[in-house]
Amino acid sequence: MQLLKALWALAGAAICCFLIFVIHSQFLKEERPLEVCGQLAAGTCEIVTLDRDSSQPRRTIARQTARCACKKGQIAGTTRARPACVDARIIKTKQWCEMLPCLEGEGCDLLINKSGWTCTQPGGRIKTTTASLFSLI
Repeated sequence: MQLLKALWALAGAAICCFLIFVIHSQFLKEERPLEVCGQLAAGTCEIVTLDRDSSQPRRTIARQTARCACKKGQIAGTTRARPACVDARIIKTKQWCEMLPCLEGEGCDLLINKSGWTCTQPGGRIKTTTASLFSLI
């Protein structure tokens, strides 16, 4: 009888430990937006390709492709010169400066045809970015 009670107590303790482990794992999964098995955590982006062409004097052309796993109502964009998930309305209306694409201290202006934006540094240097949108089917 004593052995049976001990086995039940041990089984109960094992189940409690397992439940604590599962709950703890879920909290860790939510805190760390790490890539698992090739999939991005929701709301995160990564740069897939980055090509730079400095063949022209005083001009560098950079092309960047990002992969994002955005939440509902968001779409891939740029915040502080890094890929980020932004409100889809910003992209649809081409109000690029609303996603805060420039670095801290830079001014943002829309291009006349709304194809992109410029970031003006305090020293007068201007970086122009044109958006190229596509969707995966």
